[in-house]
Amino acid sequence: MAATSNLTDSGAPDSPDVPPLAEVEVSFVLPCLNEAETLGACIEEIQVCIREHELSAEIVIADNGSTDESQEIARALGARVIDVPQRGYGSALMGGFDTAAGRYLIMGDADQSYDFGQVMPMIEALREGADMVMGSRFDGRIEPGAMPFLHKYLGNPVLSFLGRVLFQTPISDFHCGLRALSRQVYREMGLRTAGMEFATEMIAKAAARRLRIEQVPITLRPDGRSRPPHLQTWRDGWRHLRFMLTLSPRWTLFIPGSLLFSLGLLLMAVLGFGSFSLGAVTFDIHTMLVAGVFVLVGFQAMATGIAARVFALEEEIGPPAPWMTKSLEVVTLERGLIAGGLLIGLGLILVGGEAWTWVFTGFSPLDVQVTLRPVVFGVVLLALGFQTLQLSFLCSMLGIKRTRNY
Repeated sequence: MAATSNLTDSGAPDSPDVPPLAEVEVSFVLPCLNEAETLGACIEEIQVCIREHELSAEIVIADNGSTDESQEIARALGARVIDVPQRGYGSALMGGFDTAAGRYLIMGDADQSYDFGQVMPMIEALREGADMVMGSRFDGRIEPGAMPFLHKYLGNPVLSFLGRVLFQTPISDFHCGLRALSRQVYREMGLRTAGMEFATEMIAKAAARRLRIEQVPITLRPDGRSRPPHLQTWRDGWRHLRFMLTLSPRWTLFIPGSLLFSLGLLLMAVLGFGSFSLGAVTFDIHTMLVAGVFVLVGFQAMATGIAARVFALEEEIGPPAPWMTKSLEVVTLERGLIAGGLLIGLGLILVGGEAWTWVFTGFSPLDVQVTLRPVVFGVVLLALGFQTLQLSFLCSMLGIKRTRNY
């Protein structure tokens, strides 16, 4: 995993409060960056949960470069501290997960906003066969002042709705930070993103693999920090939205592009034989020109969607797509070049034919209604041919197998 290199374990696994690593059932993993104000209270709350439910558990603090007393506080309370040099929410969690010994992994923020006393239903769900368990603040309770107005009524609901549509999963709270999953599932998912996108990548890959995802109502409390949170509303909201759209090029690019491409192609085919009217409205050569633009823009959207999906597959940051893997084995660079060459050839024939007519008539003005239609067809075919060549080269480059330094 991306965060395993350069990790150092500076904890105290032989502490009497920590069971031998081989016997750990549950690992509580908290990402940490200068959380001295609240980290101790979170660890103590987890320890109460461990004692009350007689859990075989450990507490792992994945420190992302704290310059306050966070590490000292964690060690003094018996937690294991893992130094994760690569900055980012995802990097910190992956660093903690990679060194965790538990069969089950519990992740949560170190700012006292989550009640770790509520994690037992999550652990029980994992014991009963769930692959991942999401906390839901909206199905549970959000205390006054715990979530900004825009997050509560706009940001989180809208992003969660889009997530349900794009990834076909019923999760009600896409960005809840209190979650649980089995260590085996974590290893199989191959998570990659280092920043806040990690939370979305986890759900996208779990949904694509048809994993069993449960939800548990939880309480969100006002965090206990006196400083502003690391989260920035508009920046991080856009990052999540952008990542969700990038992981779903089928809905954001390919399907809209294919509809626009089909509409343009249909209009061009009809108008290629002449104008036609619907009531008092007449469609002619000008509409054909617009239809040609529809074809080109639609094809470009589809091409971009395909390239984005290939990139996500090769970098393993998106859900798997066996159908695309098989398609890429059939649609090779060589076949793409042949298809592009044929389109360019047809375009040259149509445009060249009208050009020859123009030369043959001594460069005299031509009848627009007669000559422009084949020229429009020819220009569109030329552009499609060159786009096909470019897409073939791009997908071939993205698909080159290479070693990874994870």
